[in-house]
Amino acid sequence: MSKWTDQLPEAARDYIGNRRVDEVECVIGDIAGVARGKAMPAAKFAKQTNYFLPNSIFLQTITGEWADNPFDAFTEPDMILEPDWSTATAAPWTADVTLQVIHDAKDQDGNLVPFSPRNVLRRVVDLYRAQGWMPVVAPEMEFFFTARNIDPNQPVIPPMGRSGRRAAGKQAYSLSAVDEYGKVVDDIYDFAEAQGLEIDGILQEGGAGQIELNLAHGDPIRLADDVFYFKRLIREAALRHDCFATFMAKPIAGEPGSAMHIHTSVVDLKTGKNIFSGPKGAETDHFINFIGGMQNHLTGAIALLAPYVNSYRRYVPDFAAPINLEWGRDNRTTGLRVPISTPAGRRVENRLPGMDCNPYLGIAATLACGYLGLMEKKGARPEFQGSAYIDSDEIPVNLGDALDLFEEDAALQEVLGPMFCKVYDSVKRNEYKEFLQVISPWEREHLLLNV
Repeated sequence: MSKWTDQLPEAARDYIGNRRVDEVECVIGDIAGVARGKAMPAAKFAKQTNYFLPNSIFLQTITGEWADNPFDAFTEPDMILEPDWSTATAAPWTADVTLQVIHDAKDQDGNLVPFSPRNVLRRVVDLYRAQGWMPVVAPEMEFFFTARNIDPNQPVIPPMGRSGRRAAGKQAYSLSAVDEYGKVVDDIYDFAEAQGLEIDGILQEGGAGQIELNLAHGDPIRLADDVFYFKRLIREAALRHDCFATFMAKPIAGEPGSAMHIHTSVVDLKTGKNIFSGPKGAETDHFINFIGGMQNHLTGAIALLAPYVNSYRRYVPDFAAPINLEWGRDNRTTGLRVPISTPAGRRVENRLPGMDCNPYLGIAATLACGYLGLMEKKGARPEFQGSAYIDSDEIPVNLGDALDLFEEDAALQEVLGPMFCKVYDSVKRNEYKEFLQVISPWEREHLLLNV
């Protein structure tokens, strides 16, 4: 094998085997978490010394428009892409032997581009490391299989299962419901194995055609890379079976939304022990302060956890989604849940992120809020007892309000990086302005002839 293939992870080398690599995709995640980059013949990739993309990819909205550059003229200077060989993995759905490699974005002086989402997460993880800590995360991925929807004016409907009937809702944890689209799930397993991605479990969620995929706990950047890869993998598996996979927060009216719950603990780098548990297994001040930081700063971070107008349709009482920043032990009605665990596994589950959020930014925002709590040491409110599905004004109800709160949280912006926050605000306000120009079917139905 050539020199560059010697640097590949074991799963990628196993996938190649004795075959020739035909193509390499140089990949980077934009603000939305969409895979951007360029593909090239493997022979070209092996000879190339530098890879370039314009920094304007971080100013592109989800609709393809360009947000205003908050710093200077829109000149689109090139960034240098640097491959992270540990992320090299197969693209097993392609007809030829193709590899994907996530790249880090650097400026022409060799500095990490501060508004690249992967670099934002790295910045937050480095703040923990500077204190002698290492955060450990475990994301849960919820998503829907749907029938093909080629007309945006038509509502999304569940897919047809193997029984010849459309998937039904209210079948949480049903193995029979999962079996309805077992062939898609089989391909997800096969693709994940080829890519060296670990699945902790798959289960049926409460929505019609809604699946939850759990990932094992580990390094935040690696897990964000995994979610990034999984989103593409799952979409490709669904397309093989004449259906869509969507990560929209609320794709079907009357059904639950899709979340990306993030479980977080923090390990002391010297001892290797969880700082949330004391010598005798009791909860520590660090644990309470971490929760306090999330209660004090998550309102400012909602714009990152719920990044689109559709995201806010998920925050509905009694639809298995949080509407508050309360915390409780083994209480799924609270926004912050402490699952049952051993002292070594004590962690906090942030239930607010939607599955539509960028995984790098969702994890970065969660860790940033917890870090601020550890630094500020303000503590948390008392544990909430009973059902927390009560009226609450803590969570913004639309993207515009969320962006205002994001802008007002100076401490959060400092942790995430002021330059990134300016870029993010510019992109999201452009998207919100564009949405407000759309006239919905509800308006035409109820207002056209009645007001």
